[in-house]
Amino acid sequence: MIDPPVKTTCPYCGVGCGILALRANDGQVEIRGDPDHPANYGRLCSKGVTLAETLDLQGRLLYPEILGKRATWDQALDHVAQGFLRVMREHGPDAVAFYVSGQLLTEDYYVANKLMKGFIGGANIDTNSRLCMASSVAGHKRAFGSDTVPGCYQDFDLAELIVLVGSNTAWCHPVLFQRLAEAKKNNPERKIVVIDPRRTVTCEIADLHLALRPGSDAALFNGLLYYLSCYGGVNFDFLEAHTEGYTEALRAARASSPSIPAVAKYCGLSTDKVAQFFQLFTRTEKTLTVYSQGINQSSSGTDKVNAIINCHLVTGRIGRPGMGPFSVTGQPNAMGGREVGGLANQLAAHMEIDNPEHRARVQRFWQAPHIASRPGLKAVDLFRAVEAGRIKALWIMATNPAVSLPDAGRVSAALERCDLVVVSDCVRNTDTNRFAHVLLPASAWGEKEGTVTNSERRISRSRVFLPAPGVAQPDWWIIAQVAQRMDFAAAFTYESAAAIFREHAALSGFETGNKQGDKRDFNISGLAEVSDPAYEALAPIQWPVTAEAPAGTSRMFMDGCFFTASGKARLAPIVPRRPANATDTDYPLVLNTGRVRDHWHTMTRTGKSPRLSAHDGEPYAELHPDDAAIIGAQEQALVRVISRFGEMIARARVTPDQQRGSVFVPMHWNDQFAHRAKVDTLVNPVTDPISGQPESKHTPVRVELYQPAWYGFALARRALVLNDIDYWVVAAGNYFLRYEFAGEQLPPEWAAWARGLFSANGQGEWLDYLDTGGGRYRAVHIIDNRLDACVFIAPTFALPPRAWLAALFGKELTSSERMSLLAGHPGQGQPDTDTGAIVCACFAVGHHTLLAAIRQNRLRSTEEIGALLKAGTNCGSCLPELKALLA
Repeated sequence: MIDPPVKTTCPYCGVGCGILALRANDGQVEIRGDPDHPANYGRLCSKGVTLAETLDLQGRLLYPEILGKRATWDQALDHVAQGFLRVMREHGPDAVAFYVSGQLLTEDYYVANKLMKGFIGGANIDTNSRLCMASSVAGHKRAFGSDTVPGCYQDFDLAELIVLVGSNTAWCHPVLFQRLAEAKKNNPERKIVVIDPRRTVTCEIADLHLALRPGSDAALFNGLLYYLSCYGGVNFDFLEAHTEGYTEALRAARASSPSIPAVAKYCGLSTDKVAQFFQLFTRTEKTLTVYSQGINQSSSGTDKVNAIINCHLVTGRIGRPGMGPFSVTGQPNAMGGREVGGLANQLAAHMEIDNPEHRARVQRFWQAPHIASRPGLKAVDLFRAVEAGRIKALWIMATNPAVSLPDAGRVSAALERCDLVVVSDCVRNTDTNRFAHVLLPASAWGEKEGTVTNSERRISRSRVFLPAPGVAQPDWWIIAQVAQRMDFAAAFTYESAAAIFREHAALSGFETGNKQGDKRDFNISGLAEVSDPAYEALAPIQWPVTAEAPAGTSRMFMDGCFFTASGKARLAPIVPRRPANATDTDYPLVLNTGRVRDHWHTMTRTGKSPRLSAHDGEPYAELHPDDAAIIGAQEQALVRVISRFGEMIARARVTPDQQRGSVFVPMHWNDQFAHRAKVDTLVNPVTDPISGQPESKHTPVRVELYQPAWYGFALARRALVLNDIDYWVVAAGNYFLRYEFAGEQLPPEWAAWARGLFSANGQGEWLDYLDTGGGRYRAVHIIDNRLDACVFIAPTFALPPRAWLAALFGKELTSSERMSLLAGHPGQGQPDTDTGAIVCACFAVGHHTLLAAIRQNRLRSTEEIGALLKAGTNCGSCLPELKALLA
């Protein structure tokens, strides 16, 4: 028997996909896409499909802890409240800080912001969303007077030209990518342009790829703006009625980008490609420009955002179907955090700390004793203040800054010095938690109620379908309990997420009048009286939601009215700037960081899934063949990536898809899943002067070949202790954990080393082989005729494939399999169960399986592959790899 499906929202990216969670009586959970949710209409990406694999309680934080010892809730909450009060009493409210997260639900976010800005009285609350979309917020406000995403996902279907800028949509927002792919299939005349230094899988559907020089986006769009002015692309009626600043913006564009050849030279592009893009944009009315972290994560990210918006304002392509600038967010509730003032320079309901009328209004509504009088410290500066001792008490919620912030080693050092570090999280062991004096167990996804807002301003419900384990509680409850113990009880008496949502909605419409300054883009006052049952049943809806628009609002600015003092949008004059420290002779390459297809942030969730770990189970450094040749790095060699801030080790991937002079390294790995593989240890902490967003796409580095004394891998049914190994990575498998490692010193005796590695104490059978002359060692441990563990060591990185050995963990061994174990591959006449590296994570279809099916069945299309093996029929993010195999 299975309970009725629970409609909820995916906890990964900002697409905000609807999910149906089905729970059986035995506790097993099945996850499906919700066919009725307008964000995804039933589609899920590989991460969403495998959510059920990540719901176990292994590694969960179940009870409060003080200094590493289990405590009661009362003890822990009292400790936190008294610690904050002591710091405030001795050093003032600015000595207390919160660092929060786009993983929080809106209700959690709202209560945290209210406590800090209205009752503690400081504004040192910032969010990890600062790292992904703060430049977009700043650009929106500079252009529109408000942080407003104008369009909706329907525009992906209606646009005739889609420009993807700094966005590997196929991997980072796969459901939206499939929507684009389907729209192009339905209308082959629709054009797609990808602007990205790398040739990513997103380029598979592109008609034009502009592999511009890293950091040169503003010059490209300045050139487009000037071209539009010269070749009939300006909508003068819209420009004169609804915008201001055109003359200054055009003057700046002409100065930096006076011609197509000048733009091409600055951006490292051919004149033909620049001209083709400019002509496409000029003649295509329904143009949608979708941008993401490649634009935002820059020391000039705000300018890049405004350079894009300028081109839409000058053409009047905004507020209408199929057109506009469109920021796609990285986290499930980055938008919700913006709504409640989660950023240090905001107040709730899109009001501003800098505005005294806004401050007074929020203070009246909250009946707060204090209100923050000036913006607080943005993320990077906040942790610098911790390091300097100006912030004495820090509460980190649902995020892992010791991994995700730039110059991560310095962040760890700052946390180590802090007088009081409180962390509320659902995971026990993270790089950040090791610095915590107090750990507070928070409910995880599926265990708590609330709302999230996706990239198209759509509010969706997150609902409970699992019991909270241990004594875990929702974040809003934890925050409110601390507030009550700080003598703010009257303002924090919430009994449910619904009650918080009603207050949040009421504030959004509080004292909104007809004066231009009283109008706000974010207004959900139409939901301020929602009852508990209506909140429970709330269907996805796009804000604003008001008495005049009770069903929500799909597009903004349809009337040409904006939220500036004049009611007109502003074109910003943009002067392109090279990235900070753009060139460095000691560090000649440019480091670019980002996501892989199947992992998420710091892997606390996706790292549990064998299917997700099978596609990319190890950190890698993607290099152009010419750059790899200079240092003698082959595919799969280990390399050291070094900057002025730190270094890491990664596996080399050599591909012409990478631009020469650049190196790409994924952001996900950390000390829980690898040793010496944390990329943000290297990243330059320089930030955008307007948005405070770090420059995560451009750090000068050098790459060297790493040549340890030995390489190896191990597969084992239990976690291994690897204290004496110089480089290691662990990934989840079915019935086992997979380790890749390397060492700089040879152990005195391999057999003793291997037995110690596996804690083999005489139980079971031990088989091993040592080739002294060749420097190879192999060992296998068998218990009850099942493979318990195996290790393979060699002097080079050329080692047997892992997949055949991995498949043996799920079965009893045959005699022929036992004989072949030390060879690492099946003997003659034995069936080869090696499916190869996983290509389709949704259906766990491997490389070898696909190649065999293509050859044996003479498959000629991805549709034929899908019909036979299902690969590519769900999220579609593996389709480019399937096409490559067909080729």
